[in-house]
Amino acid sequence: MNVVVCVKLVPDPDSVGQLDATTHRLRRDLAEPVLDPGDEFGVEAGLRLVEAHGGEVRVVSMGPERALDAVRKALAMGAARGVLVTDDDLGGSDALTTAKVLAAAIGREPFDVVITATESTDGYTGIVPQALAELLDVPAVTFATGVVSDGTALTVTRQTESGSETILAGLPCVLSVTAGVNEPRYPSLRGIMGAKSKPMDRWTLADLGLGGVGGAGAGQTVVSVTTSEERRAGEVVTDDGDGAHRIVLLLARARVI
Repeated sequence: MNVVVCVKLVPDPDSVGQLDATTHRLRRDLAEPVLDPGDEFGVEAGLRLVEAHGGEVRVVSMGPERALDAVRKALAMGAARGVLVTDDDLGGSDALTTAKVLAAAIGREPFDVVITATESTDGYTGIVPQALAELLDVPAVTFATGVVSDGTALTVTRQTESGSETILAGLPCVLSVTAGVNEPRYPSLRGIMGAKSKPMDRWTLADLGLGGVGGAGAGQTVVSVTTSEERRAGEVVTDDGDGAHRIVLLLARARVI
């Protein structure tokens, strides 16, 4: 089974993020960069599929040269090889551009499953998995909380607004996984040392035959950033026998019901 896992280097989510006052972009130089925690679940899901059915896990990332750190951690966990698309013209890319670049890199070789997180912790757009599926012309299976395979299809339990559902998905497909899908393994010392000798490709936009992407081709631009309003104090309802009725009225005024 040929599994591709998309990973991203992000500022440590436990740090306090700051925006550039001019570009309104996240100051990535002010926090320690780490492999996006959500991507660790994707790497683990890919490794489990390969351990059960054979094949290999290929890791694909887009970012500056230091994004190699994210790829190397995935290799240390057990992935077989990595790809980093890095190019100065990619600065300022939006989510759709990111999907186009990743799709171009992934599509250079056959694949059975492309695994992503549901969203990145530095962007939170949540559209890259579905955009990837559209660009690769394969189905998208999203918000997976459980994944098993017989080698020819995936049986996926996915989170929904009303609970969960189980679906059968043929291959190839794009799969986005939640943090509850598994427990990621820790890279072993042997894995960390072995990652240094695993194949690693670095591609530019020219290598992928892409033009008009990056910040110059982004369809979205942040024009201003304002501080959100502080949360106002809530209303305490004392139940004197009509508490339920008063709560219903409050919810109706808030247009929740």
